[in-house]
Amino acid sequence: MNDTNNGVKGTKEAKGSNRRYGRQTTWIAKTGILSAAAIALMYLEISLPLFPGFLKFDFSEIPALLATFAMGPLAGIVVELIKNIAHLPATHTLMVGELANFIMGSLFVGTAGLIYKNKKPRGGAILSMAVGTVALTASGVLINYFFTIPFYIAVMGFSMEGIVAATHAAGNTMVTGLPSLILWVFIPFNLMKGLVVSVIVGLIYKKLSPLLHR
Repeated sequence: MNDTNNGVKGTKEAKGSNRRYGRQTTWIAKTGILSAAAIALMYLEISLPLFPGFLKFDFSEIPALLATFAMGPLAGIVVELIKNIAHLPATHTLMVGELANFIMGSLFVGTAGLIYKNKKPRGGAILSMAVGTVALTASGVLINYFFTIPFYIAVMGFSMEGIVAATHAAGNTMVTGLPSLILWVFIPFNLMKGLVVSVIVGLIYKKLSPLLHR
């Protein structure tokens, strides 16, 4: 009888182990596919009117947010990490831009994911993306004011006058220094980025959900 019980127990443990392994393999595969999509989208940068040329818009947060909603905040943060590491060969900022992008993107998808995890209905998705956009924008204010812009000026030879001139050349004459750069460039840029990404994910997630949850 003991041998029979041990055999049944061993079979159950083996099945449980196989299921866990299968889930882990699926998680890695999905995260890898979404990371590849994010990498491709990150390299497809576009310049926007009213924003200086060093500030590019891309859609790479879309796969990261999809990963977050489908598999949890950790998956989204992993996508953020992988896409920024993959972008390092093309960096013009001594990796500082990628570091800032990773922190801001992780706060965006991580915040959205934590809220969505506890509020699954559609209203929860909208709330999670709205709060995620606020987190993205707020972190952008702090990071650019205290870290990236001072770093570019101190280490990379940028000047505040040059940044202001580049912003004016793009058609945004509201900028006169660092505080107004934050107010009239980085805040609108990140609000717009969060909004655009959220709208697109809101439109496509339901259609992609069967694939993302296989």
